[in-house]
Amino acid sequence: MIKKCLFPAAGYGTRFLPATKAMPKEMLPILNKPLIQYGVEEAHSAGCDVMAIITGRGKRAITDHFDISYELEHQIKGTSKEAMLNDIRKLIDECTFTYTRQNEMKGLGDAILKGRVLVGESDPFAVVLADDLCINPDGEGVLRQMINIHNKFRCSIVAIMEVPDEEVHKYGIISGREIEDGVYMVEDMVEKPDNDKAPSNLAIIGRYILTPDIFEIIENTKPGKNGEVQITDALLTQAKRGMVLAYKFKGKRFDCGSVEGFVEATNYFYNKIYSV
Repeated sequence: MIKKCLFPAAGYGTRFLPATKAMPKEMLPILNKPLIQYGVEEAHSAGCDVMAIITGRGKRAITDHFDISYELEHQIKGTSKEAMLNDIRKLIDECTFTYTRQNEMKGLGDAILKGRVLVGESDPFAVVLADDLCINPDGEGVLRQMINIHNKFRCSIVAIMEVPDEEVHKYGIISGREIEDGVYMVEDMVEKPDNDKAPSNLAIIGRYILTPDIFEIIENTKPGKNGEVQITDALLTQAKRGMVLAYKFKGKRFDCGSVEGFVEATNYFYNKIYSV
């Protein structure tokens, strides 16, 4: 069983300035719940109970959110508002939250490497990028789907989705051979290729299952696109050494790192919860 989930949450969220000047982008709310809580709930429903969060300067609101607020809870105790804290209290009671910092923005690969002290080097672990909000109204969550596949193949897995050809430059892109429905053996991976040079339109989104040998590979991965240590480059090395799978998940993904995706998610959840 995969019990630990890593949340890289040290980025500046510059696409949401000035809102993110003093507030972590992971705490931006979709209705009345911050983005990172959606991710933690997905990980918890997939069987994870250790949430390892990579933070940075100005991110204390994340640690405070996943902690008891005695004054607030005392003030609303016995009122109708008390029930509004039920979901977050369940997570606090049933999960362990651990934290470390990424002091410099050196890329997702570097952020995951910083998490080694939290998740250890013995077992595979999940990675969730909170600004990719994923849901599956018709069944198991995306992370649970990926864990089921990992339990069968015992290797690293990336979540993928088809994107328009004109948008491939925004993503890590894979190419590979489909070995069963929606599951691809990765043969190539390119980080944010030019539109006319992409090997496919299968884009990696913010869900990963990683085996612990990835840490040694990241340590030996040179900075790539934008001078950052790219997890895509490390995973390509891992694929060439052994096997990495890409999974076209069932469900819907909102890119809440963009204003358009954030508004789309807000409208979706509002209509789902409040529409009559």
